[in-house]
Amino acid sequence: MLTVMSTATSSVSAPACCGITPELALSREEAERTAALLKAVADPTRLQLLALIRDSEGAEACVCDLTAPIGLSQPTISHHLKVLTEAGLLRREKRGTWAWFALVPERLDDLAAIFR
Repeated sequence: MLTVMSTATSSVSAPACCGITPELALSREEAERTAALLKAVADPTRLQLLALIRDSEGAEACVCDLTAPIGLSQPTISHHLKVLTEAGLLRREKRGTWAWFALVPERLDDLAAIFR
């Protein structure tokens, strides 16, 4: 026998079963910002780039120094650097014909705070 359940919602509000309060929940806007940040680092090449820049002198590196260690073309590396820059994880500075990238420590702190 097939039982059909009603999809009507009750007007009586049930208490949260696990004690989660809406005040502690992540707002939609915060969740979208966090997801964008995580999406920016959810790529092996981008994680490698962040590590290379972190380990470079002064925590900054020229795009010309990042292609060989990663083994990808300069345009591909530039694309990944652009994604990281747009996410606020890197700061870009033009020096002559080359672009230099530096870590943004505050934004990396935001990334680490997601997991605390």
